[in-house]
Amino acid sequence: MDELDSAIVRHLQRDARQTNRDLARTLGIAPSTCLERIRALRARGVITGYHAAVDPAALNRHVQALIHFQIRPLSRPVIEAFKTYAATLPEVSTVYVVTGGDDMIVHVSVPSVDYLHGFLMDKFTERREVVGFRTSVIYQHTHNQVISPLTP
Repeated sequence: MDELDSAIVRHLQRDARQTNRDLARTLGIAPSTCLERIRALRARGVITGYHAAVDPAALNRHVQALIHFQIRPLSRPVIEAFKTYAATLPEVSTVYVVTGGDDMIVHVSVPSVDYLHGFLMDKFTERREVVGFRTSVIYQHTHNQVISPLTP
């Protein structure tokens, strides 16, 4: 990615709803150049989609938590099956496969702590591959809206 590609990506991450014409004007390039660059970025898989940022509390998801899982046996089919299962649950926003003491971390958002407890009991305690889990309730979080390329 050159500087222009990086600038396009940075501006789209801040506001993907801006028109191509406005983006081109901001960057000081022709709208046709801007459009071709965006198409090329999508074709290369740099831009993977456009999303609306939503406040979880507005959707009755006042409590967020990270659930740290230990899975056994550690095999690709078991990990893939559990990852697929967890990702289909409506309470789950993200599933991470990680290294270290935990095998997976699942980010959930739910209405209440009582709901979280029931969710854990109903959805995970009976799973044969889950040998243990622990939960960290998230008090606050921030999210970098713009991700920039890093140089080695």
